[in-house]
Amino acid sequence: MHDVIARIEPVDFRMGQRAQAYLDTLTKPPGSLGRLEALAVSLCQIGDTLAPRVDPPGVIVFAADHGVAEEGVSAFPQEVTAQMVANFARGGAAINAFARQVGARMEVVDVGVAGVVRVPGVIDAKVRAGTRNFLHEDAMTEAEALQAMRAGALAVERARAAGCHSVILGEMGIANTTASSAVLAALLNHPVAALVGAGTGIARERLAHKIAVIERALAARGCGREPARVLAALGGLELAAMVGGFLAAAAHRLPAVVDGFIASVAALVAVRLCPAARAYLVFGHRSAEPGHAHALEALEAIPLLALDMRLGEGSGAALAFPLLRAACAMLRDMATFDAAGVAR
Repeated sequence: MHDVIARIEPVDFRMGQRAQAYLDTLTKPPGSLGRLEALAVSLCQIGDTLAPRVDPPGVIVFAADHGVAEEGVSAFPQEVTAQMVANFARGGAAINAFARQVGARMEVVDVGVAGVVRVPGVIDAKVRAGTRNFLHEDAMTEAEALQAMRAGALAVERARAAGCHSVILGEMGIANTTASSAVLAALLNHPVAALVGAGTGIARERLAHKIAVIERALAARGCGREPARVLAALGGLELAAMVGGFLAAAAHRLPAVVDGFIASVAALVAVRLCPAARAYLVFGHRSAEPGHAHALEALEAIPLLALDMRLGEGSGAALAFPLLRAACAMLRDMATFDAAGVAR
């Protein structure tokens, strides 16, 4: 991924200043459209233009399984991952409905589903059949994590080649909130209990077990805070794919809309690997998972929506996408005071 990271350039904040100056000439009191104006400035900086484009968006859902599911940390059995991949391919999941609503190109990528996926339309980029159980050994080798990152970068390349001007990255994988919580705890050196939530809906007693599993794994792995090492030791293949996707989006100056908790942990890994990538991220929504607030704080991010969602798949990011479209429309379609003959 060094070649991808080498292509990521810091945004030009002078373009942001030009964008804000232009927004202040439009027929509205300065700053009256609040955070929508800040979003418009960000999109101008990302695209290095006063006329940014975000349509059409590309939705990419990465799917993989987790060895730590053996420890009973999830409310659902591991077979659900492959079943949901088939559901994505058939168009029956929440993200399919929301992607259709915003006219997105959608792709489903298998980077590590444990079961056999024989469904038309699913991209086979399987690195291995699920990660190893990180309670007993590293989830991945660093080479496997890198391969998954490259699969994510290639998926963004495909979206860009198909004409997409923004990307929404989602994920599916039973036990991936456990892996994400472990990665976040390691990166932030933060107590696990403050980060871990119910995920897909586990009972209170199983929540305590989930926390204990992560704490034991952190002690056993001893991976420090170096992002690539943490990702390989504790992460997931779909998490690594999203890291690669976020970095590739930044390399191509594409706005990447970040979904909830798991996507934000992937975004944090990407930013730790390349701080300049942060300016290319737009945060879609605040998840109900308690760890998400800590990930957002570490990224200095304020999400666009707060709907108490915890589904994943990229669903919250897709719901936030119309706000990016509105920010572009404001820049493109609103009249200036001079053009409209309105007194300042």
